[in-house]
Amino acid sequence: MRRFLPDTFTMLLVLTVLTASFFPVQGASAHYFSIATNVAIGLLFFLHGARLSRDVVIAGILHWRLHLVILLTTFGTFPLLVLAMGQIVPNSILPVSLYTGMLFLSVLPSTVQSSIAFTSIAGGNVPAAICSASASNIFGMFLTPLLVGILFSVGGQGGGFSWDVLWQIMLQLLAPFIAGQLLQPWIGSWIRSKKKILMPVDRGSILMVVYSAFSEAVVEGLWHTFSVLDIVTVIIANMVLLAMVICITMFGSRALGFEKADEITITFCGSKKSLASGVPMANVIFAGQSIGAIVLPLMLFHQIQLMTCAVLAQKYADAAKRREAAKAQAGTKTGEATNAA
Repeated sequence: MRRFLPDTFTMLLVLTVLTASFFPVQGASAHYFSIATNVAIGLLFFLHGARLSRDVVIAGILHWRLHLVILLTTFGTFPLLVLAMGQIVPNSILPVSLYTGMLFLSVLPSTVQSSIAFTSIAGGNVPAAICSASASNIFGMFLTPLLVGILFSVGGQGGGFSWDVLWQIMLQLLAPFIAGQLLQPWIGSWIRSKKKILMPVDRGSILMVVYSAFSEAVVEGLWHTFSVLDIVTVIIANMVLLAMVICITMFGSRALGFEKADEITITFCGSKKSLASGVPMANVIFAGQSIGAIVLPLMLFHQIQLMTCAVLAQKYADAAKRREAAKAQAGTKTGEATNAA
């Protein structure tokens, strides 16, 4: 049962939303809190850049077929499925603002930490997972705002591609990342060795953005806009979306002839969406708008993907143990037969 329980970060997210619901930051305090949040986000992406080893990138790039499949799934399959969902599910069932959040969710990059962790547990290709998940986030800084503009036009949400939005993302997210990469040879090892100390920066910056976003949404009447049925509908839509992508990545990788280790990597890296990248991007792309409803589907998807992938990773690991045991048993029998002969 423990694998189904929410992790500490998820519980902190829930607590942050509750705090914003009852004690939202507003007025002049909201302005200064927003400045502090932007600084924290810049620090977060600086640390991401400083952590990523160049040796890992070079080693992983060689497996281009695997990375191409993951990128096409992340930035191609996901958006197509959500667009199809928008044609099937009427606005009376899934409100427009929540469907906007689903569209935004679909064009986000993959997670880094959890993709690598689940790939490792399941016995997948870890170096390829590190490279692919990291590349997804780097490409996402350009592809996400581009796809938001395209999808929102196709999906009838209005809007279009904005060079100003791309510039803001490069300034707030990519510039600190590049700075971290430039300093990586000198500080990378130290930062990777201080993971537990620096984790509060990762989690804290996301919690700050969520608190700011939901505070603004609550002030504008978020919880008076959506019913419990609306939230349940988004949860079901997220579960269906995740199930379809997992099936596509799992069986698709087998059909393409990938080995089991690569299948595991494709399944876990291709089926995830990053809360750590998504919330800051929403803050930039939808600046001046109420992003509480936009990030709500992402927050729900975050927990659903963690619970689902935890179970799936364990099943992969158990299957690998059974295969190893069968091989060992077969080897023992072969040895006994040889001795008998």
